[in-house]
Amino acid sequence: MSTAEDCHELLLRFAGRIDDRELWRLRDWVAAGAVDAVARALPLMLLRERVGITPEESRALGAVLVPAGADPERLNAVPWVDDVPELGYTFTAESPEWVSRGDSLAVVLGALLRGRPEVVEARSSWRRGRSGDTRVVLVTVTEGPVRLVGELQRVLRALGSDEPAVEVLVRGHEVPQYHREALAASEPLIALAHH
Repeated sequence: MSTAEDCHELLLRFAGRIDDRELWRLRDWVAAGAVDAVARALPLMLLRERVGITPEESRALGAVLVPAGADPERLNAVPWVDDVPELGYTFTAESPEWVSRGDSLAVVLGALLRGRPEVVEARSSWRRGRSGDTRVVLVTVTEGPVRLVGELQRVLRALGSDEPAVEVLVRGHEVPQYHREALAASEPLIALAHH
């Protein structure tokens, strides 16, 4: 895997643990090739938001971010936890009442994703939690997650989502608990004929 793909995999671990506003920005930087910016910003963000990391996550952060310019001392200052804490979210396939019957997001994403051989499936789930309801778009691909997450986030922002929750997973890779829960309570967003 490339450094950008390694960084993408790292950021998947922090979905639901880092604020959506920060997470989409980090992913956008990775998609733009600015892994060095992520290497400087992510450790500070974890410290500021008091996000504990597991020893395995600490090793992965060091392996990916230190060569990209992260401060090893800052990474070492991030507190360790034995297990990722419960996130306080529930997921459901049911959209909130305030969502209109027409689903412009599904139409636009359908047009964008159909015909791409790397896209295995596209699903949608609603995350309910402290900050209200958030639509989570879950796309599984065989390759190219970095470019696609950047593209999908830009489209969602153009459609009015200030903090798009886009999760692009690579088929065959380990899926974090957050994503397993979101997938379990999801429904197909678009129909893909080739899978």
